[in-house]
Amino acid sequence: MKKVLYILFGFSFLITSSYSQSFKKDTLGLNLTKIALANQSDSYVTFPLDIGNIAPLMFEANISPSFVIRERKDARLMAVLTSQIIIRMYNEYSYPVRTPSYMPQLSFYYLTGDKKSANHITVFGRIAHHSNGQNGDFFNEDGTVNLLSGNFATNYMELGFIRTSYSKIRNAVKFYKTSLEMHPKSWMLSELHGRYSGLRWHNTFHAFKLPLTGSSTTKKPHFSLKVETTWMFDAINNWDTFSLNRLNAGLTFYYHPKFLEDIGFFVQFYHGTDYYNIYFQNKLDVIRFGLMTEILRF
Repeated sequence: MKKVLYILFGFSFLITSSYSQSFKKDTLGLNLTKIALANQSDSYVTFPLDIGNIAPLMFEANISPSFVIRERKDARLMAVLTSQIIIRMYNEYSYPVRTPSYMPQLSFYYLTGDKKSANHITVFGRIAHHSNGQNGDFFNEDGTVNLLSGNFATNYMELGFIRTSYSKIRNAVKFYKTSLEMHPKSWMLSELHGRYSGLRWHNTFHAFKLPLTGSSTTKKPHFSLKVETTWMFDAINNWDTFSLNRLNAGLTFYYHPKFLEDIGFFVQFYHGTDYYNIYFQNKLDVIRFGLMTEILRF
C-alpha cells in the first residue's frame, strides 16, 4: 500500500515538470467554459460492489450540476455556481440515507494568454460550504463522534491554477490543477479544530483521450484518467509533519462506450480520510465501480 501511495504522490509532482514543452495553436476549441466544467466535480453513482473497508452501500451518488455565469461565450472571466450534494444509501434495514454532504460553492475562472492557443493557464478561486444538515451534539455521551445526527459545518476558500494543453501526437487533452484549500478557524465548528484539516494542498492530473476519427466538433473522449492527491498541512490528530496519514490519494479510470450517449463506466481507487462530512475521521481504502457523466465534449 505504501508503495502505491508514494507512486501516486510522486506522479503529481512529475506532472508539473512535464508541461515545460509548448504546443502550437490548435482549433480544438478549448475555451474557458470547457476548461472550467472539466475541472468541476464529477457527477456519478456507484454500484453496490465496493471492495475495501467502507460500510456496505447500495450506492454513493455525487450530484453536481454546474450553472455557468458569463457575459459571452468567449469571455476571459466567468463564474460557476454549483449546488453539489453527496449521498450514501446504506445496505441496511430500510436502506437509510444518512447525513448527506451539502456543498454549495461559487467558483471564478480567469483565462490568461492567447484564447486561440491549445495551451492555457487558468487562474481560479472558490468559496464553498460543507455541512450535513444536522443539529445534534457533535459527541455522544461516551465521547465518540455522533455520526447519526451530529452537527458538521465548515466554510472554506480555495485558490489555484489550471494548466491545460493538447497533444496532437496522442490526441489527448491534459489538465494539471493545483490549489490551496483554506478553512479559517472562525469559519468552522469549534469541535473540528485539531481534528479536521483546515489547510490542504490539492494536485490533480486529468487526461482525456480523444478518438482519431471524426471532426473536432463531435469528438467525445474514449476514456480518461485522473490522478488526485491531497496533503493536509496543519496540526491535526497529533500527526507527525511527514506522516502518511496526511495524504489522500485517488486514481480514477473512465471509459465511454460507443453505445452510451452522455455517461460511461468508471473504476476508482481511493485511500485517505473519508470526505463524507462528519465521517471524516474514518480511513478508507476502497475500490469502487459505477457510472459517471461525461464532462469533456467538442
